[in-house]
Amino acid sequence: MTVKSTARARKKAAPGVPDNLRIKGTDAPPELVQLLTPEGERVENPEFPLAITADELRALYRDLVLVRRFDAEATSLQRQGELGLWASLLGQEAAQVGSGRAMRPGDYAFPTYREHGVAWCRDVDPLNLLGMFRGVNHGGWDPNEKNFHLYTIVIGAQTLHATGYAMGITKDGADDAVIAYFGDGASSQGDVSEAFTFASVYNAPVVFFCQNNQWAISEPTTVQTRIPLYRRAAGFGFPGVRVDGNDVLACLAVTRWALDHARNGGGPVLIEAFTYRMGAHTTSDDPTRYRLSEETEAWKAKDPITRLKAHLEQQGLADEAFFAGIEAESEELGLRVREGVRSMPDPDPTLIFDHVYAEPHALVEEERAEYEAYAASFEGGENH
Repeated sequence: MTVKSTARARKKAAPGVPDNLRIKGTDAPPELVQLLTPEGERVENPEFPLAITADELRALYRDLVLVRRFDAEATSLQRQGELGLWASLLGQEAAQVGSGRAMRPGDYAFPTYREHGVAWCRDVDPLNLLGMFRGVNHGGWDPNEKNFHLYTIVIGAQTLHATGYAMGITKDGADDAVIAYFGDGASSQGDVSEAFTFASVYNAPVVFFCQNNQWAISEPTTVQTRIPLYRRAAGFGFPGVRVDGNDVLACLAVTRWALDHARNGGGPVLIEAFTYRMGAHTTSDDPTRYRLSEETEAWKAKDPITRLKAHLEQQGLADEAFFAGIEAESEELGLRVREGVRSMPDPDPTLIFDHVYAEPHALVEEERAEYEAYAASFEGGENH
C-alpha cells in the first residue's frame, strides 16, 4: 500500500467529530452588509443606516476614479523601470475610500503597503508614496501631520502598532479612534492574533480592517481559515462584521459605525471587507499561474466604480459633463504623477548613515568616511 493510499484509508476510517465539538456555523452562509448592489441600486440596512447627499456621492466617485488612475499610472511606471516595485490596489478602491472617508481628522490609520486609497483620503501626496517605491525616501510624509502612519512592509506588524497607539489614546482620554489595515494573508500571522488579544483585554479603541481580496499572493483564503474571517472576532470577545468590499457606501457606513463604537468605549471591532484583488499581488507576481481568468472576469461585474456610476446615472445625480470633468482631472493627475516621478532627484547616498543612532557614534562615522572615500574614487574616472 502506498503512502497516499494509507493516508486515504486512515482518513476514511477516522471517526466523525462529535456534535459538541463541531465548529458552529461553518456551513451557514456569511452575512454581508451591502447598501449598493452591483447594478447600482440602493438598498437599506437598518443596522447600518447611511444618510448621504448628492455632493458626497459625487465626491466618492471622484475619489474612486482618481485613486484608480494614480494606481494604474504607478503600475505603468514600474513596468517602464521607473519604480522598483508596486503593489496595486485595483479592485479594492471602494474598501479603502469608504473606510478612509469614515475617519475623523483626529483618528489615526496604520496601513500596510497597499493602502493608496486611504493615503489619498488622508491627503498624502501620491508622489510621496511613489518616492518610497522609487527608493528616494522612506515614506516622505509626516505621519503625525496626516494621522497616517508610514507604510509597513512586515506583514501584520502594524496591527500591534495600532493597538498600542489605541491603548495610549485611552490613557490620554482622547476622543479618537484607530484603524489598522491588513489583508487576509496577514490574518494568519501571530502579530494579528496578539493584537486582537491586547485590544480586547484593554478595550482599546481600534478597528481592525481586513481587506479580504481572497489571495495571499498565490494562496487562496480557503486554505487559511475554516470560517469566514470576521467570525474570528467572537473568539477574542469583540464584534465582527463582513461588508461588501466593492460597495463604497457599505464600507463607509460600517467603518463609521465601528469607529464610533470604538471611540465611545465599546472596544475593538473587526471588519472584513470582502473584495477581490483584480491585479497581481505586486508587479513581481504573475497571477495567471495560480488563478483562473473566469474568476477575475466574474468579479469585473462587481466593480466598485461601475456600480456607483450606475447609481449616479439612475438617480439623475450626475450628467455627462460631470463624468467628463472627472476624466479630465484623472488625466491631469496621471501627467503630474509621470512627470513628478521621473524628475525625482536621487538622494545623497550618505543619508543612510544619518539617524542610525540618536547621538553621534564613532563606528558609524568611521563607516561613513570609508564609504565617502570609496565613492570619491569613482569621480572623474572612465569606469563607473
